[in-house]
Amino acid sequence: MTPMTTLALGPQWLDPDYLIGEFGLYGVLAIVFAESGLLIGFFLPGDSLLFTTGLLVTAGTLDKPLWLVCLLVVLAAVLGDQAGYLFGRKVGPSLFKRPDSKIFKQENVEKAHEFFEKYGPKSLVLARFVPVIRTFTPIIAGVVRMNYRSFLIFNIIGGTLWGAGVTLLGAALGNVAFVKTNIEAMLVAIVLISVVPIAIEFLRARSKAKKAPPVSGGGPEDGRPPAQRGRHAKR
Repeated sequence: MTPMTTLALGPQWLDPDYLIGEFGLYGVLAIVFAESGLLIGFFLPGDSLLFTTGLLVTAGTLDKPLWLVCLLVVLAAVLGDQAGYLFGRKVGPSLFKRPDSKIFKQENVEKAHEFFEKYGPKSLVLARFVPVIRTFTPIIAGVVRMNYRSFLIFNIIGGTLWGAGVTLLGAALGNVAFVKTNIEAMLVAIVLISVVPIAIEFLRARSKAKKAPPVSGGGPEDGRPPAQRGRHAKR
């Protein structure tokens, strides 16, 4: 078997090949969980990590059944979003008042909130394929107190499509010679492809906004924090 090597897409500790080699499947699950809903996980390489995981399972480097890997990844993703939702419910509007730090940026929270407001419950599925946004969206869902049953349904759908889907994609392409010799390029392509659905939705929304007549009266800013203005908040 030809050994597979990758160039780190950034620091070595963010390189999927390095992370899997050092921490194995448990490390993958921990990273998926953290990136799915913990504030500290937004910078972690979720898409490229899952793709590489599937690829290494096919290559035999990661000696685990593919079905088990997919099942555990989906479970970690769903539980990660669950943790983010519960955190958002507990923290509430104070999250929007938190000062910036080296790790936390208020801009990321605002972007996730706008994303959630624009796409509603389906944002939990779409956000899975967008780095950074996928970390903050379940938290925002908790902040605006989205109906829990709806959250759970879309959380499971999104976690399954992303967690199993990207892993299976890596496994399916694992035996392709071009992929083996151009892994870094493939990882970059995965990240770029993941934002295509969002770009399409953005262009559609922008087109509709241009065609819509201007709204008279006061704007959406009414003095309340975004969490209290969320149209998907629980009544």
